Amino acid sequence: MAGHRETHSLKSDGLRDWLTRRYYERYRSPAHPNAIKTAVDTLAARARFEGQEHPVFLRIAEHGDAIYVDLGSDTWNVVEVTAAGWRVADSCPVRFRRSRGMSPLPMPEREGSIDELRPFVNVDTDDDFVLLVAWLLGALRPRGPYPILEINGGQGSAKTTAARIVRALVDPSTSPVRAEPRDTRDLMIAATNCHCVAFDNLSYVPTWLSDALCRLSTGGGFATRALYTDAGEQTFEVQRPVILTGIEDLATRGDLLDRVLALTLPAVSARARRPEADVWRDFDTVKVRLLGVLLDAVSASMRNLNTVDLPELPRMADFAQWVTAGESAFGWEPGTFLAAYELNRAQAHVVAIEASSLGLYIRDLARDRGEWSGTATELLDTLEHGLEFAGFGRRVSLPRSPNRLSADLRRLAPNLMAVGVEITFARVGRDGVRTITIRSAGNIVSSVSTVGTTGESWSADSRDERQGQPGEGSSLPSPPSGALDGGTLVTASAITTPVAARSGEETDDRSGPR
Repeated sequence: MAGHRETHSLKSDGLRDWLTRRYYERYRSPAHPNAIKTAVDTLAARARFEGQEHPVFLRIAEHGDAIYVDLGSDTWNVVEVTAAGWRVADSCPVRFRRSRGMSPLPMPEREGSIDELRPFVNVDTDDDFVLLVAWLLGALRPRGPYPILEINGGQGSAKTTAARIVRALVDPSTSPVRAEPRDTRDLMIAATNCHCVAFDNLSYVPTWLSDALCRLSTGGGFATRALYTDAGEQTFEVQRPVILTGIEDLATRGDLLDRVLALTLPAVSARARRPEADVWRDFDTVKVRLLGVLLDAVSASMRNLNTVDLPELPRMADFAQWVTAGESAFGWEPGTFLAAYELNRAQAHVVAIEASSLGLYIRDLARDRGEWSGTATELLDTLEHGLEFAGFGRRVSLPRSPNRLSADLRRLAPNLMAVGVEITFARVGRDGVRTITIRSAGNIVSSVSTVGTTGESWSADSRDERQGQPGEGSSLPSPPSGALDGGTLVTASAITTPVAARSGEETDDRSGPR
């Protein structure tokens, strides 16, 4: 078409419009709808049984020793990136498809600096800026795993603008940010039709969405019944970069936190505010160079990837190696990204613990006793008695059964280990009684502010309003270990009072609903 090749789905409106136009050009009369349907069905049958099969890509593709980026222009030109550099090409050996709402990338220019991005994203620290740029470089990788960029901040922190700016550099769209999906199917459909998905102003991340985002980040399929069929099945298998924005911490479950790069934006002062039109006008002048320097970094990653030797492979190891291989293109010292990434991961462990009432109490128990061992029933009794002794009773959330406590503790065990609390599950005796051992493994990190000095500093005592989002199981509103109620201060010693100290009149009613 007009000297270039385009790829369209046989069921797309674009192909039907093209066929209708060609029919009119030839016969000077409108085509009957049945004729168009017959033509499409015939083409589909020929393609299935006679045509060659080719992989089809969206925005970014890998072929041989090169990476191709679809610029989204009317001429369907691409950027070809190799270890030697990059160039704009009029054609390429791979097939790209276009989705509705996909917008063009700028024509990249050379001699740019990544520091030109800093005025347009309201990050407060150098580490946060490093992580944001690392996400951009990871998003230009043709295959996952992809990290999830979480942008937190209060009202007036320009988090939505930051999300729009970031997406404009890798996968611009007519609708760059959207509301949270209603279900997993909506999420997968959105991911199938764009290279990057961005969800804006989330209040919390429910369990189903947390699990679905994990699959979207590192890979995993989703199957559902095809519409208007009884037995037909529709499957989705995608990996995509993701952006989330919200006021509070959105990722609180350990498996999602392992995949998140979390940034906290400060409020924009009245003196520093600018009209949005001015921001985008200035950004339009630098984005061509910013894309150019990101492509330089992609080339550097391809060139240096085989020489990267990390002392320890972190979670999302492929992403970490990719960014480490390309960070020199930004003028960073070796190890700049890895230092910021390790700090981010350390903070994530504390966030996971402080988002869970159980995590807080187990941390305090280990810090107070040094070591505790018993069954899940005994552990629940210990925690409940400590809270009752302090005057809280069941107003403070705990798992409702020993089995639930054991399951929640298994989920928290990696996070607790990272802050100095070792959790061991074992079977003892001839009867194979299941026991849990909680042991202090060293200096226990008590809050995010003790992990590092970057970003917003806060501790467990400031998280009482962050707890208890719907659908999060045992993570309901609960006072942390320093909470005050009715003049009684709950401390580790109160929580870890031995069960034997209970009055003989108390009975265990765990057989009934809790």
